[in-house]
Amino acid sequence: MATRYRRLLLKVSGEGFARPGETGLDGERVRGLAEQLKVLTAEGVQVACVIGGGNILRGARSAELGLDRATADYMGMLATVINGLALCDALESHGVPTRVLSAVEVHKVCEPFIRRRALRHLEKGRVVVLAGGLGSPYFTTDTAAAQRAVELGCDVLLKATQVDGVYDGDPRQVPDARLLPRLGFAEVLERRLRVMDQTAFALCRENGLPLVVFGLDEPDGIVRAARGEHVGTIIHD
Repeated sequence: MATRYRRLLLKVSGEGFARPGETGLDGERVRGLAEQLKVLTAEGVQVACVIGGGNILRGARSAELGLDRATADYMGMLATVINGLALCDALESHGVPTRVLSAVEVHKVCEPFIRRRALRHLEKGRVVVLAGGLGSPYFTTDTAAAQRAVELGCDVLLKATQVDGVYDGDPRQVPDARLLPRLGFAEVLERRLRVMDQTAFALCRENGLPLVVFGLDEPDGIVRAARGEHVGTIIHD
């Protein structure tokens, strides 16, 4: 099947790298993600990934951990580097050329993020794994994903989460919450739906960047979303 998008950015939460309810890395889940990305690269799609680090440490838990928020955020950025290296290794074991670029300089293990360098890697068919968030505290990886997607000229932002789309209520608390398959940016704001943080959502809206929210555990969800199949919720003008 032909893919709908020429270049896409995939945002994967850190929880997607661990078994449900656990922390750390689960090799099977990482390999499953790599297998889907291999399919896309074989179809000629240019793929960038922004990785979360919540399976290791989440900066928003700074008070609970007794840490300064900025310090905890920097620790979370380093956690995304760990996840990025794991994904890179899994992809390359499947024969997919990959580069890890980090907004936080860790030159021994990955390249610094430079826009032109990232674009060159994409044009050469390499998967670009973007770690380190935006390199500054107080910004989420959702914001990093939206910013990088716009900066790299991506056609769509795919957000793989623990929930299979956007609902009109929290499905974990509202038993009859309904999945909303298609939304406009204005409708999301009017209904005060929780999609991603406000800064990230504003970047998508202001730049007309379509957003697809779907469950990471959806069978072949990433591939199907990239092909334009109906998966989760699509948000666009």
